[in-house]
Amino acid sequence: MSLSRLIGGFVSRHRGSYAASAAMLAGVATCTVWVPRKIGAMIDGLASHRLAPHDLLVDLAQLLALGVLIYALRVGWRLRLFAAAYQLGVELRSRFYARLSAQGPSFYQQQRTGDLMALATNDIDAIEMAAGEAMLAGFDGSLTLIMVLAIMTLGVDWRLALVALLPFPLMAWAFWRISSHIHAASTDSLERFAALNDHVQESLAGVRTLRALGLEQRSGTRFGELAAQAADASLQAQQWEAAYEPAVGLTLSAAGFLTLALGAYLIWHAQLTIGELTSFTMYLGQLIWPMFAAGWVLALIERGRAAWARLQPLLEAPLSVDDHGSVTALRAGALVLEGVSFRYPGQATAALDQVSLTLPAGHTLGLVGPTGAGKSTLLRVLLRQATPQAGTVAWSGHQLAHYTLATLRAAISWVPQESFLFSATIADNIALGKPDATRAEVEHAAAMAAIDEDIRRFPQGYATSVGEKGITLSGGQRQRVAIARALLAASDLLLLDDALSAVDTGTETRILEHLETLRRARPGRSAIIASHRLSAVAGADLIVVLREGRITEQGSHATLLAADGWYASQWKYQQLEASLDAA
Repeated sequence: MSLSRLIGGFVSRHRGSYAASAAMLAGVATCTVWVPRKIGAMIDGLASHRLAPHDLLVDLAQLLALGVLIYALRVGWRLRLFAAAYQLGVELRSRFYARLSAQGPSFYQQQRTGDLMALATNDIDAIEMAAGEAMLAGFDGSLTLIMVLAIMTLGVDWRLALVALLPFPLMAWAFWRISSHIHAASTDSLERFAALNDHVQESLAGVRTLRALGLEQRSGTRFGELAAQAADASLQAQQWEAAYEPAVGLTLSAAGFLTLALGAYLIWHAQLTIGELTSFTMYLGQLIWPMFAAGWVLALIERGRAAWARLQPLLEAPLSVDDHGSVTALRAGALVLEGVSFRYPGQATAALDQVSLTLPAGHTLGLVGPTGAGKSTLLRVLLRQATPQAGTVAWSGHQLAHYTLATLRAAISWVPQESFLFSATIADNIALGKPDATRAEVEHAAAMAAIDEDIRRFPQGYATSVGEKGITLSGGQRQRVAIARALLAASDLLLLDDALSAVDTGTETRILEHLETLRRARPGRSAIIASHRLSAVAGADLIVVLREGRITEQGSHATLLAADGWYASQWKYQQLEASLDAA
């Protein structure tokens, strides 16, 4: 879809506001072009002593009334048109946000956060300006140009009008050249701003790392370079936009010179009156706005086109995970994986290779293995954040792809490796998945996650603000708040992706005991715990060892210890490490 079609569709949906604005603009143009003709008649009347004092006062009162009317109409169309035009920004931002919300992790691996933020602000502002300022200036300028030229030609003198238009083809050529440069300069300006925005976002998100490594000065230097590049690119675009003004000035100056020369000749030969030449000169002055409007419109449209060229591919980018399922009800049942294989784009080896397992409803599965074995990838497959290239995954008798994403994800509570908390209170973060939860339910979930005592020690308790990304909490506290959030949601499947790595073994034991209590209270609820710490999965009904994407061992804790494989050796090592730490 082109920018013109986008704006055309928007104007069609808001035709009432645009039609009312156009009617008011037409009234402004009509009143404006009538003023020079009225003044010309007054001058001729005064020169010929035909205009009585009373009639002069009446004419002056009419001019004053016209000025008031023009002012009222200009205010009216601005209020009506901009109220509609700003809606385009709202619609585009809502559409952009909805699209981003539906995209999966693979999409964000190819995008920069700062660039996305720039698209949602700077680029959409440019498109909004094209739909608002450009539309009104284009209509107003075109209507004024047509009416002024018609009056100049038919109402004053066609010879003067013809001479005055002689320089205009050169101005049109200059506008065409300038607009092509503005498009390229605007694209570069938007991209430079996006790069600057991305650097700021990354620097603020990683400010602790920058300080720890003493990289503040280098980051500041890089910021200065990007800011200078963005400023230069913006200045380049503004310089090309400013080139419209000399083109307009030279054209109108040439037209004014030719008009005065021919007008003086016609007056000398009594073929034109002084009042008519005055009217024509005033009409020529009224052409200044249509000419400037043309340059302004071209600049806004080119900037809007550059912004739309950046935004459109993301709005129309296919979803990284299809949502074509039709099943909207999910009851607790067995989770079955058969021959599941998945390979990340650009990777030579598979992250998952022919993984097959069955988890009955109400059971707990432990996933263990060395770093990069595929544990997190398997959880991503269950969440449908990744689609396997081979094999099937079924839950409660239906393939995962048959469920709608909303249904599937509502049935799963997930605590990722890096727990994310929003800049809100602790209570709000825990109740994120269940906004209508009572305070008692929030506190019970916190107790199950072994974080209740920590929260009560804060001066403001559950009303404590955690700051951006939970910066005021420790790593273990963030993990436990995230676990409490998952437990409060009470979904049919609980996924813990190394979610106990930042807590001590005593706290880990308490949380696992609470999880077991909750599981017994709700027999159909299943859990999958991925962990490097084997003590976290020792009580699981089934433990699976993944190595290089393959299942190399599986069974209960006792069975795997007896097998004397990777699991048994890691268990001995971790137990020895724990005993040394205790000593």
